[in-house]
Amino acid sequence: MKKIIVSLFLFFPLAIMAQENYLLIGTYTGGKSEGIYVYKFNSTTGDNSFVSVVKSSNPSFLAISPNQKYVYAVNENADSTRFTVGGNISAFSFNKKNGTLTEINKQPSGGKHPCYVAIDKTGQWVFAGNYTSGSIGLLHANKDGSLDTLKQTIQHNGSGPNTDRQKGPHVHSTNLSADNKYLYVPDLGIDKVMIYSFDKTKGVLKYKTEAPSTPGNGPRHMSFSPDNKFAYLMEEMSGTVVCYKLNNGSLQMQQRISALPADFKGAIGSADIHVSPDGKFLYCSNRGDANTISIFSVDRTTGKLTLKGDQSTMGKTPRNFNFDPSSNFLLVANQNTDDIFIFKVDKKTGMLTDTGKKISVGSPVCLKWIK
Repeated sequence: MKKIIVSLFLFFPLAIMAQENYLLIGTYTGGKSEGIYVYKFNSTTGDNSFVSVVKSSNPSFLAISPNQKYVYAVNENADSTRFTVGGNISAFSFNKKNGTLTEINKQPSGGKHPCYVAIDKTGQWVFAGNYTSGSIGLLHANKDGSLDTLKQTIQHNGSGPNTDRQKGPHVHSTNLSADNKYLYVPDLGIDKVMIYSFDKTKGVLKYKTEAPSTPGNGPRHMSFSPDNKFAYLMEEMSGTVVCYKLNNGSLQMQQRISALPADFKGAIGSADIHVSPDGKFLYCSNRGDANTISIFSVDRTTGKLTLKGDQSTMGKTPRNFNFDPSSNFLLVANQNTDDIFIFKVDKKTGMLTDTGKKISVGSPVCLKWIK
């Protein structure tokens, strides 16, 4: 009996530690933040601890390489130099032993204020979405994680009916298909999701087709069902979620549904969107006057959504949010209250419960994980 008790005692701490992952936090650096923050997060308890920070200018969105050795961050700026007018993509190496980031190099993103970065399944190609200039930048990532100069730049054109927000194109995200063959690019300024075929061998994007959005709604972020049958689009300016059926790279609209209650009267500013890892639920963040996470159930056959309710984010201006690797917790980055709240996920109902735990970081806007 004593041997069993001792064995359990020894095993329990190891089991708890085995659930620890690294949380990487992208931020805006105009206030309290210095750059990219690294925390340890325990997926059993929800406990967390600060590990490190690396200085970087406005690293507001991050991408992790498939081998988890490298991290790519936008520098959401529009710097003017004799070489370029625009922002950059910075490359970092990540040390899993001590949880530190080291900058390798940086390259121009191909436009002004890059707000989104993604990396393909091979780890060789990096896609930058430039908001202010409405362009896409494609860069090659070397084996050592460093970035080459721009391989390709694609400029969007057009405008939308909202003269304050849509005078020109505004690329808001670059989303790769699961098979690595297509890039989906929601453009808030022209109310379209532009779709490009991608040649991973040559590193070339080619226009394929587009999926128009309702004028004035402002497409922003996307998420895909785990079975890759459906895609979901968050429209920032209307707070609407659009369900599409995926068909050989194209998007066929199935449903439009509001992420806000029918009686909501305040300012709208929806942001991020994620399907739960089990495909049963969909979540989206609402900024403006709502400051909530909307929760939908998903019909796995049709892909269509039913709004179940919402959860206060306990702070202001929730942008990016994400599930931890166990999907036991959902973490929400509240940009304007400098905090990340940690919610427990009920995997049967999809509902969220505040754990009372949070992380205090200046202007957090992006959450990514390294296991």
